[in-house]
Amino acid sequence: MLEMGKALGLADSVLFARPSVARVDSANGEAEVTWDIDVTSFATHDRVARYVTMFSGSAKDRIQLRLQRGKKYEPMIREKFRAAGIPEDLYYLALVESGYDPHAYSRAAAVGMWQFMSSTARGVGLRVDWWVDERRDPAKSTDAAARFLNILHNQFGSYYLAAAAYNGGPGRVSRGLARFQDELEESVGDARFFALAEQSYLRAETRNYVPQLIAAALIGKAPSRYGMVVSDSVPRFGYDSVQVPELVSLGAVARASGSTVEEVRDANPHLLRGATPPKSNGWVRVPTGRASGFDSAFLAIPDSERVGFTRVKSGKGQTLKTIAKAHGVDARRLSWYNAGVSATKKLATGREVLVPSRDVLAGSRDVPDPSIEIYGSSSRGGGRTVHTVRRGESLGSIARRYRVSVASLTRANGLKRTVVYPGQTIIVRGGSTSRRATSKPAAKKAPVSAAKKKIAAR
Repeated sequence: MLEMGKALGLADSVLFARPSVARVDSANGEAEVTWDIDVTSFATHDRVARYVTMFSGSAKDRIQLRLQRGKKYEPMIREKFRAAGIPEDLYYLALVESGYDPHAYSRAAAVGMWQFMSSTARGVGLRVDWWVDERRDPAKSTDAAARFLNILHNQFGSYYLAAAAYNGGPGRVSRGLARFQDELEESVGDARFFALAEQSYLRAETRNYVPQLIAAALIGKAPSRYGMVVSDSVPRFGYDSVQVPELVSLGAVARASGSTVEEVRDANPHLLRGATPPKSNGWVRVPTGRASGFDSAFLAIPDSERVGFTRVKSGKGQTLKTIAKAHGVDARRLSWYNAGVSATKKLATGREVLVPSRDVLAGSRDVPDPSIEIYGSSSRGGGRTVHTVRRGESLGSIARRYRVSVASLTRANGLKRTVVYPGQTIIVRGGSTSRRATSKPAAKKAPVSAAKKKIAAR
């Protein structure tokens, strides 16, 4: 029997107020739309106009669906962006990234509403491991997106260049700005993105990313003008939180809060395994208004039902598969809770195996390994070597690996600072940011959301 911790507690309720996104012009009674990013200056740009036409035409149903889905999260995102000191209308980045889907999963293994790779997510403070993936948590991933956008804005001085770097990698944008500095000399602020996009240096997806953001903002603030019906009368994102011991099933939390397992599971998209993670007390979310009386109701549940697991010792010749069969559990799902253990190889006698309860399995998610990242570490071609930054690496460690100087790396990549990020590509040898260079840097294998692929013209 697992020992239950003693610490239980109730956190403050979290509910976000609806934003006011337009004001009424008394002269004609129509809503006057404003933005806190520069939409007006670029609304008639060819790329933007093309996406406005697409989003209100062939992609109209998909965009309307995404705008409607986003209404649940809009108050939360705007409030967090406002607190972080970045424009609230960057809210529309999530429409382009994922369609506001907390479980979006790209072909590059980017996850969540804000489409973070696992290394980048950890670099901006998110927990990503076998038990918890905060990329799927709408609130915490939004905090992380705000932090990352702030970093990128500080680096590039423009939110549109920051958005391009969010999509295509800061290294790629830095090299482009250095390589085409003469062509960009007369451009300032956000116009520098469009000037850089004209050089055919950025990947097509990144060139189209900011125009999609602007088109989404144009339509999102006034959907009725584009023939869309988007209701504001939707449940807002919010929750209460309760504290429970380690390895407690979401089913037990559901019973103690008067909720269904599905409601608790939906409130905790970041909890992957249907239970609180091991080795610590944890906060679990419940639907708003369901935390009252939780502590007493939770303690009234028998230990055998509160605890989400049974620890068993393997017998002679047993495998994970035979133990799974003996306990009526699918062998593959049993392996989720016993990392590194083969399902078919014989276990050492007396090996401890964690067997999940049905409540745990009912609240679990069948998702790919959160540690997966689909990009290589280095590549060669065209007389140059390109390195993709991994978690924990610095410009100094990359320089030592390739026996070059930090100064040569900053010069070759047009970097103003020595800070690098996981997933960023760095030219190591044979490269130059000069326009006269005979070959271009290798394209960054950046996260590409499946949702974005559906709406981006190719």
